[in-house]
Amino acid sequence: MEPELMALASSGAATLVGLMVSDSWERVKEVVARMLARRGGVQSALRDLDASRAGLLAGDESSVIGVESEWRARLCHLIETDPDFAVDLRHLLNVTGALPPEAPTGDVRNVISGGVQHGPVIQAGRISGQVLRLPRHPPASGGGDG
Repeated sequence: MEPELMALASSGAATLVGLMVSDSWERVKEVVARMLARRGGVQSALRDLDASRAGLLAGDESSVIGVESEWRARLCHLIETDPDFAVDLRHLLNVTGALPPEAPTGDVRNVISGGVQHGPVIQAGRISGQVLRLPRHPPASGGGDG
């Protein structure tokens, strides 16, 4: 398989797994199932997608790797057996990358009060998979060995 098509299958699998655990899944599931079915068998594709999603929601990081690997292999097979599938997969990746949020978000106003903050202040609706490393504070000046 050409490296470009392998990369497409990998990107497709990662996107599919990401969608399965997102709020957007219910909106795109039917479209994905029809695309995967190609020649009928949409119900079978829906069952496969639901089983993968259930595994992701009930599992850990190793289950994510397993599900993504399974879908990468399946997407590679579809790309190899149906050249038009690659076009459809690229289109799906472009469309899902631009999905609007399910519900409109409201205005957010942040206020910090209560004195001086000597470190990062983070206010967010959702933070996922981030590691915050606080800077080391220099020793306090003014009351020392002078």
